[in-house]
Amino acid sequence: MIKFFLMVNKQGQTRLSRYYEHVEIHKRTMLEAEVIKNCLSRSKDQCSFIEYKDFKLVYRQYAALFVVVGINETENEMAVYELIHNFVEVLDKYFSRVVSETLNLLQSI
Repeated sequence: MIKFFLMVNKQGQTRLSRYYEHVEIHKRTMLEAEVIKNCLSRSKDQCSFIEYKDFKLVYRQYAALFVVVGINETENEMAVYELIHNFVEVLDKYFSRVVSETLNLLQSI
């Protein structure tokens, strides 16, 4: 089951967050900071799956944008990895060049 969905820029700023389980507001900020730190500190050669506390993180990087999904331990990491890619492709098709335009917009903020 998906616990949360984050879109984060390279500076570590959360651009979109969606939680599918109740998490208190002050815990969300701490959780996001730790998750972002873990994902941003990894090199491109490392695996995109991270075991973190009682769940797993699956992330993909698109230029300056990271898409991070928190899942429970029974979820298939590869399926979520593909879900992230399909989500970005749908946004790209629907909004026409959303990936490059979104990245340019996020970098300018």
